[in-house]
Amino acid sequence: MAADRRHPAVNDVYLTLVGASNTLADVQRRLDLEFRASYPDHANPAKLVGRVKRVQEEVAALKDLCRDLLAQKQELIDMMRTSLAAQRSATQRLLASSGLPLMTDDEEAAYASLKQVIDEWTDQLKPMGVRMGRMKTPTRSSSPQSF
Repeated sequence: MAADRRHPAVNDVYLTLVGASNTLADVQRRLDLEFRASYPDHANPAKLVGRVKRVQEEVAALKDLCRDLLAQKQELIDMMRTSLAAQRSATQRLLASSGLPLMTDDEEAAYASLKQVIDEWTDQLKPMGVRMGRMKTPTRSSSPQSF
């Protein structure tokens, strides 16, 4: 055999390296078994980490979109509140000038309830730090608008 023709010191090194190679092969086999038991078939930890990072980036982008949507929703609510108050005031003036009875208690209660709901909504948004004023408002033209 070839091992018999070598110097005894080289033979000892060779046997040590063969033993180390066998030990490393056993470690690799055990790691493979542990990996297969830990991860589903064809799972690649590097790809999983990459996917987790992409999902985290997508979540951050969705958070920004939600904040923008909430800001736009709040802006719309504020515009509707202003419009509703102006229409209510105009209705009360028209009723008073026409001699018709003013708003009933039920109508006043409904208006107060709506105001309370809007105020509660606004109070809920304050802790979230929704940025206001990001939505562009349409510019008014000089031509009359029909409703």
